[in-house]
Amino acid sequence: MASSVLRAIRKATKMQPKIVFVLGGPGAGKGTQCQKIVENFGYVHLSAGDLLREERNKPGSEYGELIENYIREGKIVPVEITCSLLENAINGSGKDKFLVDGFPRNQNNLDGWNKSVADKIQLQFVLVFECPMEICTERCLSRGAGGSGRSDDNLESLKKRFNTYLNETKPIIDYYEKLSLVRRIDATRSADEVYDDVKKIFQDYDVAGGDK
Repeated sequence: MASSVLRAIRKATKMQPKIVFVLGGPGAGKGTQCQKIVENFGYVHLSAGDLLREERNKPGSEYGELIENYIREGKIVPVEITCSLLENAINGSGKDKFLVDGFPRNQNNLDGWNKSVADKIQLQFVLVFECPMEICTERCLSRGAGGSGRSDDNLESLKKRFNTYLNETKPIIDYYEKLSLVRRIDATRSADEVYDDVKKIFQDYDVAGGDK
């Protein structure tokens, strides 16, 4: 009896979507690295920020103006909206492995996720790209000058976003650190050098049986 229950639990866990949270300051290179992980490890990249921007730009969206105001001010959009968009994207993809980029960003995000989504997924680990504000700011301003189309790629918004990251996201990273789920990456180097370390983390995780 006990063995059959254990098999059922393992089967249920196996069917749950597998999630890697990807965190780092604005301009730390999360999007670039996520693209490489997608190409080489078969994950689906879900950017919380991109999902919010897509929702903001939908004609007639009831959340569009609210989302735009929060993004422009460098503030964090209410968790109910973000969790709903993420869960819909996960359920509608037909895939089972996801990079959730830029989430959870604060305690409210974490509480909302734990309340409505956490028991429906398998969190593999939290990938953290570490990069100082000066380098992140330079990268984002270059991106904005190149026509990124992002209303928050300007100096004023960047300062607010980085302060939000330091004050609100760092404690979330510390929370997952205590659970031994954090994998840290030095993101000051070139994209290829950073990816060498990222690739090793995913390969080591698979070899260790973390994805079994």
